[in-house]
Amino acid sequence: MKKNGKELLGLTASELAVFMTKLGEKPYRGHQIYHSLYREFQFDLSTMTELPKVLRKKLANNKISIPKLDSKQIASDATEKFLLQLEDGEKIECVLIPEKNRQTLCISTQVGCSLNCQFCLTADIGLKRNLSSAEIVGQVLYVLFHKRLKIKSAGPTLHPKLSNIVFMGMGEPLQNLENVTKSLIILSDPEGMGMSPNKITLSTVGLVPQIKKLAQSPVIPNLAISLSATTNIVRNQIIPINRKYPIEQLLQACNEFPLKARQRITFEYVLIDGVNDSDDDARRLIKLLARIKAKVNLLSLNKGKSGNLKSSSNDRIQCFRRILVEKGVPTYIRRPRGSDIFAACGQLHLARQENIFLALPS
Repeated sequence: MKKNGKELLGLTASELAVFMTKLGEKPYRGHQIYHSLYREFQFDLSTMTELPKVLRKKLANNKISIPKLDSKQIASDATEKFLLQLEDGEKIECVLIPEKNRQTLCISTQVGCSLNCQFCLTADIGLKRNLSSAEIVGQVLYVLFHKRLKIKSAGPTLHPKLSNIVFMGMGEPLQNLENVTKSLIILSDPEGMGMSPNKITLSTVGLVPQIKKLAQSPVIPNLAISLSATTNIVRNQIIPINRKYPIEQLLQACNEFPLKARQRITFEYVLIDGVNDSDDDARRLIKLLARIKAKVNLLSLNKGKSGNLKSSSNDRIQCFRRILVEKGVPTYIRRPRGSDIFAACGQLHLARQENIFLALPS
């Protein structure tokens, strides 16, 4: 297949219909391609037998670019990390997390990241570029196809299931909002991937203007905020974007974010020994979240770009949680998954495990 044609992956149903109209074809031909891609996992235009041979020949100059596998690792807890190569040779990582009653896929939105959070290895790569909508959706398609999974559905035959998708991989999703929005449309479209928006979560460090834009998007996922501090002084140090969008502005945007009746915003809090894990921090967190429908996920600091930082002890994490729970804040301790293959939060780095260990300080 020639490589200088139009990329058809990542186009919405309406965009494909318009594309076909411009070729002099009926709009429904675009919907046939859309169905073949996202429901049938057909990634070769020449084999889409719903289309007439003449049309397939006419489309031969266009392309459908699914990421290719560079390498895969399986952790001791069965978490799988996929290092995927894109059309231009750049690489990204995504992670499949199996649990008793669900399977979650964590996907990336950028090659690298520019935000330099002090507990995230991805920051060491820097930002190379945004992912296209094709490359975002392509991660899901790759895993669904090669793992023989299907999106969780009410239908009785779709087993095994992919039950949740989280935009928590490499990059800051809201720096790539246009392509993320398009991918959300495709992922949640009943005629496309068919994933309920209630099962899709987007995590951000807190880009306030983009949070407000996300609130106006045609598909609004669950929102997760990487907070990890209760004062601007501390958050400025560990999440530098806070200097531009301080905690007060971030929480105001969260307070205005549209939520369904039983929906809450998740606040992710990485506990760092002696930095943000005191009883006073817990009490401040309660006050900060008082006006927001919130729940809190407490996370250990995973081995990675941490310098002299170290994770809070298990006892300290339990104590921190107890203070929040006693004041009625739903709080959960999230144990790291896949940390032995550097697949846990803050560990994605475009490198094989052994190479990362060699590069990290002891």
